Amino acid sequence: MPSKKNNSERISEKNNLIFDKNDVCIFIPVLNEEAAIKEVIGGFKEEGFNNILVMDGNSKDKTREVAQDAGARVVVQSGKGKGQAMIQAFSMIHEKYIVMIDGDGTELPSEIYLLLNPVLEGKADHVAGDRIAGRTKNAFKPVNLFGNQLMNWIFRRAFNADLYDILTGYRAFTREAIRELDLKQNGFVIETELTVECLMKEQRLIEVPITYLPRQKEVATKLNPVKDGYRISTAVYKYSRFYNPIFFFGIWSVFFTAVTAIIAGYAFYVENDLLLMGTGWFMFVAIMLLVAGFVADINATLHRKTLKAIKANRKQTEQEYDKF
Repeated sequence: MPSKKNNSERISEKNNLIFDKNDVCIFIPVLNEEAAIKEVIGGFKEEGFNNILVMDGNSKDKTREVAQDAGARVVVQSGKGKGQAMIQAFSMIHEKYIVMIDGDGTELPSEIYLLLNPVLEGKADHVAGDRIAGRTKNAFKPVNLFGNQLMNWIFRRAFNADLYDILTGYRAFTREAIRELDLKQNGFVIETELTVECLMKEQRLIEVPITYLPRQKEVATKLNPVKDGYRISTAVYKYSRFYNPIFFFGIWSVFFTAVTAIIAGYAFYVENDLLLMGTGWFMFVAIMLLVAGFVADINATLHRKTLKAIKANRKQTEQEYDKF
């Protein structure tokens, strides 16, 4: 092991890990973050990371000027929405590793190693920072915290994944992991799509607790709890049909079963034989939905196995090619 290291290298105190910081791109999507972006960029500069890309969503304040003065490369995104900014940035980044962070100052650049080290060590393809576990006082408004926890609870059941903050903006990935993903969402649903795509591609995704600070008063939130909450929950349900069809169809099966029970109970109470016979249609629909879920689940499982085999074969081919 080298006894000295230059400014572009760092040895992790816990893991004795050596890496070239020029291989890491810090990506910050921003929109009107003038009050916080300098501190965020400065935090990474202090850690020795100078390769910083700021994707600006056509800010109306001086975010671009402040970011440039702080030493970041600034690009104005061609479209609108955080999702579009991420998709555009990922197509431009060629470094081996990518660290993404919000530009509002709610996360700590000094905690980059919590996310980056598992990727550098080859233990994960994608690391997500769990803000909820490390939230500080007043970091979340009560309604936002409840909505986040509810959304994550639904996600865990829909995708059988042990994840507690799918909406986090502090993440680390390998370049290869990002290139495997098929991302299409333009808005805040992108984080949900990103997480689902990782699970679909069977990437090694882990969470680590991170500190989450209250947002500065000068930095307004872009998230609409009602509108964006509805979009995200709808997306979770929609994506579940590819990953967990039993959950997707099972919800409606449970609904029709409940309707059957209610109507049947009422029919018995009023002694209406015709109404009681009509409940058979609802029960039939409930059974068919459940059957459809099981059939679709078999197809989804076969599809994932096929993708896994293709991925393994491609990796083996690349390794054999490298030998020559």
